[in-house]
Amino acid sequence: MKINYTKLRGGYYTPELITDFLSRWVLKKSSNILEPSAGDGAFIKSILKEIPNSNESTKITSIELDPKEGEKIIDLYKKNDFHQAKHINGDFFTYATKLFSKGVKFDGILGNPPFIRYQNFVKIYRKKAFDLMNSFGLNPNGLTNIWVPFLVVCSKLLKKEGRLGMVIPAELFQVNYAADTRKFLSDEYSDITIITFKKLLFSNAQQEVVLILAEKDGKKSSHIKILELNDETELKNISQKQLDQAQQKELVHSKDKWTYYFLDKSEIQFLMDLRKKTNCHLADQYIDVDVGVVTGVNDFFILKPEEKDARNLNESCIKIVPRSNHLKGIIFNQTDCKKNIKSNVPSFMFYPKDKEYSKLTSAEKKYINYGMEKGFHKGYKCNIRKRWYIVPSVWVPDAFMLRQIHEYPKLIINSNKSLCTDTIHRVKILHKDKAKMVAAFINSLTFVYAELLGRSYGGGVLTFEPSECEKLPLPIKGMAAINVGRIDKLVRTKKIEKALDLNDKILLQNNLKLTSDEVKKLRKIWHKLKNRRLNRKN
Repeated sequence: MKINYTKLRGGYYTPELITDFLSRWVLKKSSNILEPSAGDGAFIKSILKEIPNSNESTKITSIELDPKEGEKIIDLYKKNDFHQAKHINGDFFTYATKLFSKGVKFDGILGNPPFIRYQNFVKIYRKKAFDLMNSFGLNPNGLTNIWVPFLVVCSKLLKKEGRLGMVIPAELFQVNYAADTRKFLSDEYSDITIITFKKLLFSNAQQEVVLILAEKDGKKSSHIKILELNDETELKNISQKQLDQAQQKELVHSKDKWTYYFLDKSEIQFLMDLRKKTNCHLADQYIDVDVGVVTGVNDFFILKPEEKDARNLNESCIKIVPRSNHLKGIIFNQTDCKKNIKSNVPSFMFYPKDKEYSKLTSAEKKYINYGMEKGFHKGYKCNIRKRWYIVPSVWVPDAFMLRQIHEYPKLIINSNKSLCTDTIHRVKILHKDKAKMVAAFINSLTFVYAELLGRSYGGGVLTFEPSECEKLPLPIKGMAAINVGRIDKLVRTKKIEKALDLNDKILLQNNLKLTSDEVKKLRKIWHKLKNRRLNRKN
């Protein structure tokens, strides 16, 4: 796969309104400035504009890996007749190592760190970045994006009373690979303000970003504020007074996700009190969640009914659910499967007996030959198998769980003995009453924590890893009173609020002993978090 230069550099440049705002904020209390990923000089332009309004003695150190972009920055300094600047063409982490050895620190750091995934992060630079993180007690891994070490190392290059203003992916709030970073930031800064936007700022990257304004005062961090704007145009009128007046919340020194902080103080306290009051078991007591079947090449292995019949592969295929939108209710039964087949939905997976090619049927050989002509056998997953046409780890789950959701999470009982692709999670149910337990998943408490524990991206989709699914609270006490058929019908007819009313009454009020007002508050929190997520679109 060819990776373009922009992707390798993580170079998505920052709108002027943002660079101006962050420059104003940092320069109010800073005069020795570092821009660690200067790019085309967008932040440098804003700093140079702001200097006459702040501190004429300001010094700037800028770093940029791309020499062509570096030339633009040097030209900027010359054009503005600015002589208190030092520009380095090279790797930030290599230069940062030298700065640490000399004890050099800054009172202001700002920028938009590159967004580069681990596998695209040049190995020699990655090692330097990770070595620095290790030296600070953090443990990066193969999922760590380059913006994480940028944020961490810059924080360590900041003086005791310094300011940091950066454009950071909203992943900071919710991905597991940033867990150490959340704890690190809560220990490193006294006050953190996060500015979020309802509209995506970098639509070409499909990535929600936030602005982080972090200050040190030599004490342990204790406060975080969240300020939500429609878009970057509203930054023009944001004053320090408005930043100060944003609701201040205690910042917990932990690796927990920061999605909590989108709630107000009373809502956060309510959830904390509720956790102690209910003592509800987590889902891992009742379900074991695993990824769906990884075929390696769905275009080859997943067949439409008509294609299966035409190729005479009836005895060589097994039933499979390829996509979550084929699961309408909380029960996937024979009627559902027949409807999918009648509509010619891809419903079968090619799965011949695990035999040598010579012992397969003529129809199977013919289909495998077709796959090789198309080059499907050369794909990574297929290429590492003993027999590329035999999909491994094939087992029929008790239930399915949606890996990506739009409105709400869902468990679906597998009454039709079908497989599912890896767009859906496979679930083993560890409770004897499988159908009731699946129905019990529809409740406001579980829905709230799904929003808090899942991960949302630019388009508003909420995504779950198996481990995140298993951490959801799942109240099942009293579930015998649930009418599974009725809940299934309500879900199919898109009457989720009615289904929640019924289950909340049984599970949360009658058995967890929550009051009706507490249940209403839970539902309101779910709506708030869900709507915030769904509003993050272009």
